Amino acid sequence: MAGTDPIAEAEADGAADALFVLTAALLTPARFPSVLGDDYPAACAALGLQPYAEGYGLVFGQDGLGARWTVVVDDVSLVAVAISSWDCGMAYDLSPDEHSVVAGLPGWPLPVATRAPGVPAPHDPEPEEGDPAPLVPPSGDAWGPAQRRLGADEVALQWSAWRSQVTDDEPAGAGTPVPSDTPVPSETAASSETAASSSVSAAAPRTQAEATPRPTTWFERPSSKKAVPPAKAAASTAAATSGEGAPSTDAAAAADAVPVAVADPYAGVRRALDELRGYLVEPPPIGRVRSSDTGTDGGVRTLRADGPGWSLVARPDDMAFVLLDELPNEVLPVARGPRLPALLEGLDAMAVRPS
Repeated sequence: MAGTDPIAEAEADGAADALFVLTAALLTPARFPSVLGDDYPAACAALGLQPYAEGYGLVFGQDGLGARWTVVVDDVSLVAVAISSWDCGMAYDLSPDEHSVVAGLPGWPLPVATRAPGVPAPHDPEPEEGDPAPLVPPSGDAWGPAQRRLGADEVALQWSAWRSQVTDDEPAGAGTPVPSDTPVPSETAASSETAASSSVSAAAPRTQAEATPRPTTWFERPSSKKAVPPAKAAASTAAATSGEGAPSTDAAAAADAVPVAVADPYAGVRRALDELRGYLVEPPPIGRVRSSDTGTDGGVRTLRADGPGWSLVARPDDMAFVLLDELPNEVLPVARGPRLPALLEGLDAMAVRPS
């Protein structure tokens, strides 16, 4: 019987414990992957984390065996600098200190297009006893809360393209003016199912585009045993819902979002606007309403707001778009009028913003 090579075994173990960084994302009250939840506490709960005000950094990579890992770190500034550098086309070696590592979670919650060189294709790691289930990106073949939020993110990124399809006087292709402060009728909406579907499916490439190969070094991958224990995850879930109204889970909401014939598509839009007005009276969980600088158009800000079954994208000085769970692939314009400006200004004033 042939003996084993201790040196080869040690090298294999070392490779498995290393991580090659592919990309990263922020998980903070003002900036978090919306695919994880409608607000910051819900996004944290999805990863079994406490919703600390300082937030976290999410590092996506592969170990030496090719397995996908999401490493959660509390050094938010380090991850923010790395992302900013990469966005500017600059090299940055993202190697978090082991003391900053909060958890190592198997899998990726977002699609990542690249792969580490010289290792096997990305795959979920072999589970060990007590490991959490691997994180997986949302399916592109279904419609639910995650896909709805991704679609809203894409509308925000492509605001000018969507806005150009609706004029101040009438929607594209329509022969009657848009009623003031009234949602555009569904039959004259600025988006067709095909166009909306393209937008939603294009939300994933934005994440993939950010995942270009990074000139980084390897660092020690934390064991999945450092993932947040179930008791802490339960406490995180409780913290996310206590005193603020428990948001529906994506699984339950997706079950309720089975496509059905909708007699009045804009009933859901009116419901969303009513709930948004309620946010001005009783603030929702942090991160439910976010405002960010577009970087163009003279510093105009873009609003992103979410709620149970709906997402809104708007410019405070312009109109809004709404996406609904019950209307797969539809992007519904909301015309500006006497009530919408005050609502958007109020939401922008209360929204959390990147520091």
